[in-house]
Amino acid sequence: MTGTITGACLCGACRYRSDAPVMNVRACHCRRCQRATGSPFYARVMVPLASVTIDGPVAWYDGDTGVRRGFCPACGSTLFSERATAGTIGLTMGTLDHPERFAPTDHIWVSAKQPWLKLDDGLPQFAEGPPA
Repeated sequence: MTGTITGACLCGACRYRSDAPVMNVRACHCRRCQRATGSPFYARVMVPLASVTIDGPVAWYDGDTGVRRGFCPACGSTLFSERATAGTIGLTMGTLDHPERFAPTDHIWVSAKQPWLKLDDGLPQFAEGPPA
């Protein structure tokens, strides 16, 4: 999918934009994503890191996993998951201005999925990350 993607945190202090084609859209169920987002899974739109411009303050947390998490220091909204070594950044779907434009194509790390969550959308499910 192509076209401009824009989004913001809850308080509006931080906005972002990307004009690059989307690389993939996934729902991750790993425990790290659950803890980082405070949600049972993390739905995100991945784009090239170099394509994103950010206006406003962002605080970053690097948990020594190769993924750096970006959030608004004012309201706490989780905005990004950046993998600099791959040149990619995930945009949290809940912060997109138009999240209805996107839908996950698969579920990853379902081995850590919350047991009460039933996935009946027919999308591929991977116990860990997607196949290479």
